[in-house]
Amino acid sequence: MPEKSPKLSKTLSSFHLWGIAVGLVISGEYFGWSYGWATAGTMGFLIATVIVAAIYTSFIFSFTELTCSIPQAGGPFAYSFRALGKWGGAIAGMATLVEFLFAPPAIALAIGSYLNVQFPSLSPKMAAACAYIVFMALNIVGVRIAATFELFITVAAIFELLVFMGVVAPAFSWEQFLHDGWGVASHFDIQAIGGIFAAVPFAIWFFLAIEGVAMAAEEAKNPRRSIPIAYTAGILTLVSLAFGVMVFAGGSMDWHQLANLNDPLPQAMKHVVGAHSGWLHMLVFLGLFGLVSSLHGIIMGYGRQIFALARAGFLPATLGKLHIKLQTPYAATIAGGLVGIAAIFADDVLSFGGHSLTAILVTMSVLGSLTMYVLSMVSLFRLRQTMPDLPRPYKAPLYPFLPALALIGAFFLLAAVIYYNAGISFIYALLMCIACPLCLYSYKRSQNKKTEENDITTSAILAAEGAEE
Repeated sequence: MPEKSPKLSKTLSSFHLWGIAVGLVISGEYFGWSYGWATAGTMGFLIATVIVAAIYTSFIFSFTELTCSIPQAGGPFAYSFRALGKWGGAIAGMATLVEFLFAPPAIALAIGSYLNVQFPSLSPKMAAACAYIVFMALNIVGVRIAATFELFITVAAIFELLVFMGVVAPAFSWEQFLHDGWGVASHFDIQAIGGIFAAVPFAIWFFLAIEGVAMAAEEAKNPRRSIPIAYTAGILTLVSLAFGVMVFAGGSMDWHQLANLNDPLPQAMKHVVGAHSGWLHMLVFLGLFGLVSSLHGIIMGYGRQIFALARAGFLPATLGKLHIKLQTPYAATIAGGLVGIAAIFADDVLSFGGHSLTAILVTMSVLGSLTMYVLSMVSLFRLRQTMPDLPRPYKAPLYPFLPALALIGAFFLLAAVIYYNAGISFIYALLMCIACPLCLYSYKRSQNKKTEENDITTSAILAAEGAEE
């Protein structure tokens, strides 16, 4: 008989999900975003962040309806597959995988950079690879243990960001923050507007991957109640931290010196308190909690996404296996980790056009996320029409205006990212054009196999009934 579809265990509370929502993203407050200053200056990047924050907030309040209505590990893949068919599912699934597979190497490299500040002889790449291995193992051990660890380090990371703001506050001045505020543009003009659009990927980095909570929905005890709480509290937490960190860092010293660094917060604090201060050492060690939180959470997310795609037949069935005792997607977790570790050591291959490896990984993740956002909002509208009776314990507020704002905003951000990152966008499009047909081929084969198994089962039943007669 055909095998039963593997299922994940339900153990997560609202607090766990909030920890995952914030933890997935909080590394974006520690690094990556400062590249936006190099592109647009502090004022230009501030405007870009305001726009992105508004779009993300409207998106999350709309996306929550989908997560509560279809609480499955596939998240965006499951919504698009239900609303738009196999092509929609394949594109959304692959776009989400790009987001969740390319973000962790960037985070792991930042962990290596942070550790290198404290231990100059330590190779950042080796440290990054070791971090991958440790948190892959932790994710395989069990989801409740992994989520509890995620919650602990997320709270520690929030505390450390608040400590950072408090320590650098005495050195803060608006004059420093506003100096050369439009970057290469001397004032607000066409060039400054271009810089704002070009900085969009780095503003998105403040919030990227919060939607990953959807991939843990299948493991929530009461998803229809806990998910809205987690998403609402999560987005409010992240918006507050994003603006606080950006403003305090930019006003504590010459922001130009931080604009192209993987570790802007330790460098800002070093300027304020000195290289030998205990505050700096605390920031380096506790600051790692934010990076670890996101790396650990996104590993959890990509594991569930690969698992869901394999379970549905879009990826090889081997990747859809659960550990017999632990009930965790161990094969998917290991497979995604191998891709990430390969990316860490592919510096020469992935670096081109004057972009750093981190900037390329961030941009690829952003392209995947924006593709998925567009398809998710289209799916929301489509499901409202085709499945009006689908249980919706949470409905998007101000429908259809708020989801429409999220959809238009996602299109706008996607267009801006593509326009200012044509080379990376071409690689992303090429990757999607190869991956999606392969997924559909795998899906077709899995459906044919199921049909054959059902035919064999039916024949066996009929034969048994005939023998009894």
